[in-house]
Amino acid sequence: MRILVVTQGPYGERIARNLRENAPSDWTVDEMALPRALPPLIDDPDEFLPEAIPATDLLITAGESPGAAQLTTDLVMRSGARSVIAPIDNSAWLPPGLANQLNRELAEMNVSAAFPKPFCSLTETSYGYRDSAQPYQDELISAFARRFGRPKLKITVNHETKRIEQVEVERNSACGSVAHTARQMIGLSADEADTRAGLILHHYPCLCSMSQEQIDDRLYDTLMHVSGYIMNEEVTDQVKPFKTPATYLTPSEYVDDRQ
Repeated sequence: MRILVVTQGPYGERIARNLRENAPSDWTVDEMALPRALPPLIDDPDEFLPEAIPATDLLITAGESPGAAQLTTDLVMRSGARSVIAPIDNSAWLPPGLANQLNRELAEMNVSAAFPKPFCSLTETSYGYRDSAQPYQDELISAFARRFGRPKLKITVNHETKRIEQVEVERNSACGSVAHTARQMIGLSADEADTRAGLILHHYPCLCSMSQEQIDDRLYDTLMHVSGYIMNEEVTDQVKPFKTPATYLTPSEYVDDRQ
């Protein structure tokens, strides 16, 4: 599979670097940098796009401005991309209205697209967090999501010490934060792992926005926090059997000292 990552700064550059270093050997990962400063509205894409754009199967738009997002359809036409992943790790870079517009335009071009919010919510069949999750069907995006997207770990806990001995990364995040977190989890106790995992991920540092917004009908929070929740959820089920059971007072242990 040929992948083209379109970048505009540190956010996309880290994604491109992680994919180059960790993608399967039969994948090709190219990077194309856009100008750091783009106008809010793009009238003539030729002013900002290079003459030579690598041919690709899957286009990943990792720009850092609405101007960069507006170049998506032109990039598809010039690269021959059949599928697009347009992650939303910062809604200021790809606002909802613009994402909906791109989705319609790409559908008219018979190009499949996924808009994972955040990027680490992407799976083989859906993207988005909790009630905001959206299904999709596309072989290229699914193939990518088997390797990069929502954290998928295999955690080994020592039955005697209740500490984590090994963490195998079955699916890394596109930015590499999941693999980093997995390495840092070695030695953690089962009692703390499901809350510490998200904090470790944030310290990578996570590149999601810290601006509060509506995630779904029940959650108003930041995308950075959502990325931490996703990581914690992956760890919780696996360490639960090894956690120290909570203790509660029983009626027989309650003493009423009122006279």
